[in-house]
Amino acid sequence: MGQKVNPRLIRLGPVYNWSSRWFDDKRYKETLLEDRKIRLALMEKLKIAGISEVQIERSINSLRLTIYVSRPGIVIGRGGSGLEDLKKFIYGVLDVKKNKGSLLKIDTRIEAIKEPNLDAHLVASNIADQLIKRLPHRRVMVQAVGKIMAAGAKGVRIVISGRVGGAEIGRREKMQQGTVPLSTIRERIQFASVPALTKKGYIGVKVWINRGDK
Repeated sequence: MGQKVNPRLIRLGPVYNWSSRWFDDKRYKETLLEDRKIRLALMEKLKIAGISEVQIERSINSLRLTIYVSRPGIVIGRGGSGLEDLKKFIYGVLDVKKNKGSLLKIDTRIEAIKEPNLDAHLVASNIADQLIKRLPHRRVMVQAVGKIMAAGAKGVRIVISGRVGGAEIGRREKMQQGTVPLSTIRERIQFASVPALTKKGYIGVKVWINRGDK
């Protein structure tokens, strides 16, 4: 069962919290699409800052965003100017004019990721970027596994699939070290799937990291 369900999804409640926290029985579809639109825009804009996750909380006429990045200084900017620019960007994404009569209030919080090598999304993104640069996939995977285990993880599994190395026939390469119990709910398993668009086509990168109780 653990291999067929997203490891984060199966642990919602006991281990992880929902990424979007709000209730709306009238505009559910529109609000859900807004959340997705905000996430996609922020993931693209703040990629250089090492963005990993965007948590969204909504209440009456207010929107609170908690953004997890590995380099918060890039987002905050000098004297906090970056946060104001970020708010203007979000207003633009939502197509809401920022003025005194605006009904929507946006609050942004930037949280620093203490150990980037234990964040599955950052690791998967780093592997994807190196595959795009045509670096040897085995060396990339070995280096990633070594950094993750050195950072204190209990286990890691990396799977890449597609036309690896520009091969004519797609294949699946797997590397694992330590223990990654997907069906043990109490284990804090981080999972991420990131595509790498190479000249020969897409290569899928999946990363599972067992952080234990960290």
